[in-house]
Amino acid sequence: MPAVTSKVEIENASKNAINALFGPNIENFRIREVFPYSEDQIVAHSEQMDETSQPKDGWDIQVTFMLNGLQYTVDLIIHEKDGQVSYSRVIDKMVPI
Repeated sequence: MPAVTSKVEIENASKNAINALFGPNIENFRIREVFPYSEDQIVAHSEQMDETSQPKDGWDIQVTFMLNGLQYTVDLIIHEKDGQVSYSRVIDKMVPI
């Protein structure tokens, strides 16, 4: 799998992971938050990352999407060097207002 370093690569890897987990019929996919992820802890908000920031191993990504009339919020951890998804969990599933 390719490295995941840019915003476009983060979005593509996230969408591919969600499609693999929930199927291709998702709608209104969007990334809600992206945090750099270190095996020890979350190190900083991604927009605050620069050359002085602590090293990271991957990305902690929160996404939302619609499936069968329900809105899902899912958390993913994707490794930066190879794009592997090492963690996923459904944070919320609700009927949109």
